[in-house]
Amino acid sequence: MKGERSRNPHGPLREKRGDTFVETIEKQYGRDFGVRGDMHLDTLLEQKGFDSLNDLLHNEK
Repeated sequence: MKGERSRNPHGPLREKRGDTFVETIEKQYGRDFGVRGDMHLDTLLEQKGFDSLNDLLHNEK
């Protein structure tokens, strides 16, 4: 799955900020996580038990 995130100077993808709204991520990746759009990414990850956006995108059912 190709994403829109840029890479840091060392090559790996940079981390998405935790205060990013879920609505933004849903639009960017064409996903619906079934939560309010004004929830922050950090809160969603904590609720779902994931450490990163990548884990959420690849393992969320």
